[in-house]
Parts: sequence; C-alpha cells; structure tokens
Amino acid sequence: MSTLPPPLYPLPGSSPITRRSFVLGSASFAAAALLSTRARGAVSRAAGFPAYPFSLGVASGDPAADGFVIWTRLAPTPLVPGGGMGREPVEVRWEVAADEGMRRVVQSGRAVANAEWAHSVHVEVEGLAPDRWYWYRFHVSGEISPVGRARTFPAAGTRPDRLRFAFASCQKYETGYYTALEHLAREDVDLILHLGDYIYEKGPDASAVRQHNSPEIMTLEDYRARYALYKSDPALQAAHAIAPWLVTWDDHEVSNNYANDIHEKPETNARADFLLRRAAGYQAYFEHMPLRRSAQPKGPDMSLYRRLAFGDLAAFNVLDTRQYRTDQPQGDGSKPFAPELLNPAGSMLGATQRNWLLDGLSSSRTDWNVLAQQVMMAPAGRSTNGGPLLYSMDKWPGYEFERRLLLRELRDRRVGNPVVLTGDIHTNWANELLVDFERPGESKAVAAEFVGTSITSGGDGAAEPAGTAEMMSANPWVKYFNSQRGYVRCEVTPAQWRTEYRVLPYVTRPGAPVSTARTYVLESGHPQLNRA
Repeated sequence: MSTLPPPLYPLPGSSPITRRSFVLGSASFAAAALLSTRARGAVSRAAGFPAYPFSLGVASGDPAADGFVIWTRLAPTPLVPGGGMGREPVEVRWEVAADEGMRRVVQSGRAVANAEWAHSVHVEVEGLAPDRWYWYRFHVSGEISPVGRARTFPAAGTRPDRLRFAFASCQKYETGYYTALEHLAREDVDLILHLGDYIYEKGPDASAVRQHNSPEIMTLEDYRARYALYKSDPALQAAHAIAPWLVTWDDHEVSNNYANDIHEKPETNARADFLLRRAAGYQAYFEHMPLRRSAQPKGPDMSLYRRLAFGDLAAFNVLDTRQYRTDQPQGDGSKPFAPELLNPAGSMLGATQRNWLLDGLSSSRTDWNVLAQQVMMAPAGRSTNGGPLLYSMDKWPGYEFERRLLLRELRDRRVGNPVVLTGDIHTNWANELLVDFERPGESKAVAAEFVGTSITSGGDGAAEPAGTAEMMSANPWVKYFNSQRGYVRCEVTPAQWRTEYRVLPYVTRPGAPVSTARTYVLESGHPQLNRA
C-alpha cells in the first residue's frame, strides 16, 4: 500500500546524469508505477539502527470521510546522507486506534520503506468512520514511534455545525524559533493548512539566530538534509502530531521566485539544469509530507492541486501557483502597472488548473468555498518618494488578466461564499477582493482574502510598520495590515466565518507569548469584512 517505486532518473548527488536520460526517465515513469507495491530487494523485518529511527516524528494529512494519510520517515541520524539507513528496504508496521492509549486498534498493516524514497512511509488509511478522531503510530524492529492524532472529515451530504482550523506558512529555520508552532500545537483545531515555504533553500546567514551550516541546497541529498533539520524541531513535530495537515508549496521548497521551469536568474541557470533541481526539490517535498500517492512526483512534475470537502460546510481548493505559471512580467520585482499585465497569455495557474478550479467552484454545494493558495491576490501598491504605485510581479498583480478573470467568474458563477487564504508575504492582511480594483467605490467585494504572516521568516516584525497608513490609504480594500509573526485561526459555521490573527511579539529568542491581534467576521452571503 505505501511502498513507493524507485525514482526513474538519477538525481544530482546520486549518479551522473545526462539531459537525454532525464527526459527518458520522466517519460517512462508511468510504467514504473506498476512497481509501487513491491519492495526493491529483500525486506528487512529486524533492522538494527544506530539511534531512534523515528527522529523526524509522525504526521497525517489529506483527510477524507473514510480515512487519511499517515506518514513517517526512518532516519536514526537524519542529517547525514541516507539518514543513517542502509540501502535495504525495511518493513514498518502501522496501526490506527479509536483511543489515545492505542488499546482499541481499528486498522493495522505493514508498509515497506525503501531507500529510493528516503525510507519514508505514506499509508493511505481507509474504511474508517466519518467525522471522528483517531490516533496512530508506527513500529519497526522493537522501536515505537510517537502517537499522532488524525481525524476523518464529515461525509458528503452532512452539514457539520462547526469547523476549526489554522493556517501558517514561511518557517525559515535560521531566522527564529518555532514558538508559534508550540502555541499552534495547543490549539483545538480539526485541520492545519500550510501554504508554502516549509523550508528555505539558501545557504548560511551570518545574522541568523540559529544556523543550518550548509550551502545553498541543490541535490536530492541536500534537500533531504534540509527537511530533516526542519522536521527535527520538536515544535514542528508537535504541530504535525495534533491534527491532519493540508500542504502546498510556494517557491523556497525549490528556489526563490521560480516560475514553472524558469529560475529566478535564468541568465545563469539553464532550463534543463533547473528542471533537475526542481525534480530533486519535488521528490524531497513528497518524501517529507503526508501526501497521497496521487501526488507522487514524476520526474520534475508533481500533481499537487486538489479538492477536499468538510461535509457540506466547506470545500478546500488547494492550489499550486508555482509549477504552471508563466514567467513574471517586467523582470520580476516591484513595478508600476503596465499594459502587458493584461496579456491573456499570462497565467498564475495554467489553463488546466484554472479550468479545474472554476468547474469545481461552479458545481460546489458547500456553504463556504476556500481557495488555499500562496501569493497575495489583492493589489497593494506602494509609492516611493511620491512616484507611481509599485506592485509585486511575483504575486497576483503580475498576472492581472487572470486575476480579473477569476474574480469576475466568482461573481458571474455565483460561487457560494468564496474565501481566499494566502501565505508568502510574511505579514498579516485582511482584504476585500473586488472585480474592479480601479473603481473601488463602484465595485462591490466578491470574496474576502485572509493573508497569514510567517512562523519565523523576517525576524521579529512589528505591529504597525512604517508607511502602513499611506499604504492602506492607497489601497482602500486592505482592512488590516500587521507584520508580527504567528498564524491564523479560523472557525466556520453555516452562518458565519471568524478569523483570528494570532501573533507573537518576538521569535528571535524562545518563550514568546501568543495573543489575538485582530478578529474579523464574515456573514454568509456577504463578503464584506466586519471587525469583531
């Protein structure tokens, strides 16, 4: 069930590669998927480990009405190549129970952890009762993993009274402590969304408060070691263990501000070379996330966008705004509005994903329809020394034609209560999304956007940075702006959506308290933001 096929191409750091072998390997991946339930070589049932093999904890994700994914990776010495494991496959037992003490086991089985996939285990548990909590753990060679908690979603056709969830993003290891995740691990939530920048790819930072001590990551083993460092943090492990996660990536899981197969600096990074790096980043991401087999990467491609429904209360449309986008216009950076931003060929989502999204929103019958995505949709123009307003080309303003199309479709298709959730920008925002941002006095809101700050990226931040009043005056649809660190907590009922911005005063030293800086409420059928 959870044994993965070997990668069909060698990656940098494993063996030499040519462009021809890369293309052939990617094209033949479908045939190799037939091997997905087979171990490569003799399976070890009594492997010896130099240290505790579950050093990276456990996780669950992608819940359905009858089950969820449970994950772990065997890595007794996680920061060395191979994680301290040999090349042989290892059998892992798993069990799911109806109680925290693991006495009432309701599902159990065996999985094979293969070296080709970093001895990671992805088990798709099925056949469970809907809308209830379960607990899970793994066994290998007499060692027992920590116990994690997961839940099934309510079944389609039922309308739950309430959903509680939190979302977070941008957890750069070296710029702060994961105190926000310590607090998140104590929240009473049904679900956690991570909206990207789970790791960062850069080399050491002399001003960092804690170091990773490795150069910029490029190879598969580099990416694996960086994930292992992040996932060795106890606070991150605790947050994974309390509830299932829905994850998607942004750019730093591969390289800053990349666009599809184009590196941030294409003049010094050939497309074919960058695709090799992207393949390494995508494989390591899959190896370390609680994702279903449908997300298993195929060379430099990985299908990550998907839809999950919490009964008839809320549908989560998890988007990928990196893999399919066209290059950022005007050379990336912050630029003034230009006619080329209205080029219909410019796309953040790609035609296939965009059509999938709009068709799903049109047919949805849930009370709330969530777009869980990466970069800010509302424009937030800023002026320097009285000059023209400048907009980030890496965010939705750089893809103005598609943004206008999407917001117009939300209106014309009468999508029920659309809400956009966003990460990336290391600041908190509450925005009303308009069909026509050029005429804010005449255009009504069609959706709300809640943007979450970072866990650590950017350092301590501030409650009200310089220039806040001027920025909000130039962008009247922005109702809230804050640059402290933290996460966002939401409570959803059929009649109302409540968003609370949970912030910390500092992250550059441990022990910060958490508080709610601002709360907004949406009433069903009315996308206007109301401060609570």
